[in-house]
Amino acid sequence: MSTKNKESLLNALDLLEKEKGIPKAYMLEKIEVALISAYHKEYGANARVRIFVDTEKDDIKMFRQMTVVEEVTDPENEMTVEEAKTYNKRYKLGQEIEIKVKPDTFRRLSAGAAKSVIIQSIREGSRKVMQEAYENQRNEIITATVSKVDPLNGNVVLETGNGRAVLLKSEQIPGEEFYPNDRVKVFVMEVNKEARGPLVTLSRSHAGLVRRLFELEIPEITDGVVIIKSVSREAGVRSKVAVCSRDGDVDPVGACIGNRGMRIAGIVDELRGEKIDIIPYSESPEEYIAAALAPAKVLSVEITGERTCRVLVDPDQLSLAIGREGLNARLAARLTGFKIDIKSE
Repeated sequence: MSTKNKESLLNALDLLEKEKGIPKAYMLEKIEVALISAYHKEYGANARVRIFVDTEKDDIKMFRQMTVVEEVTDPENEMTVEEAKTYNKRYKLGQEIEIKVKPDTFRRLSAGAAKSVIIQSIREGSRKVMQEAYENQRNEIITATVSKVDPLNGNVVLETGNGRAVLLKSEQIPGEEFYPNDRVKVFVMEVNKEARGPLVTLSRSHAGLVRRLFELEIPEITDGVVIIKSVSREAGVRSKVAVCSRDGDVDPVGACIGNRGMRIAGIVDELRGEKIDIIPYSESPEEYIAAALAPAKVLSVEITGERTCRVLVDPDQLSLAIGREGLNARLAARLTGFKIDIKSE
């Protein structure tokens, strides 16, 4: 490889590592594979070759490996003594020799094949770097910037700091709208380790978003004094968050609400006005289930089997306990892990 091309390539690799985080060693390994592939296209599929990558000297060399013979029967790997001596007069019959090859003399087809492998390697390397970055953020909240909104399907393209990712319509809070340059918090649900398909699944409808917002916004939760025991959610409508305190002097519900409701108000604003019920957790299933059905007032809770119960409420509390289209009862059941049968006197 010529000095100019070599320096251009290695400088490009340095730039790739700096800007995209793709390790130079990874790209050199891929380039070695590309050069071998190009060599085989030029000299034959069985032709022997050695690639030497000197990272300290920033040098890449290719050597054609041949056997010096009296009569050539394998042109891909053999040459006569006379031909060998044109490279070095010291070469002798039966000797294994290496002849330096210049990759820039390859045919256009061979060079094109090498180029395509390198381009593909850059794509794979970029994806691998982003996969690792998102994996470190899995189950966390990241702040992204809206790049564009697809008017047909409602999907939103976001700039996340690790690259571009899509917030699917199905993972958005129902009814919310996005505009270019909006700043938005999203929950990193899953990272795709495969070579194809969406790199990451982002969400604003996942219950994990509510949990992480509480953990980020409520100092007592951040410090570990107040603990979130469970979260259930129907995005854009209502969430229930069960909390308890490790300190008897700290009211977990009051800590989450904050002075004049300031703490919970910030979270509600981020969730586009979604209602949030903060439930005091109890080791007593009866107390916990009764609290989970808030804002309804419960008369009694009877445990009827493993993870099943019957709840009794006043007639005027029945519709409130069940909620519109069964929402309140459904969220309470998810929160507590109990199947709840609600009855009135």
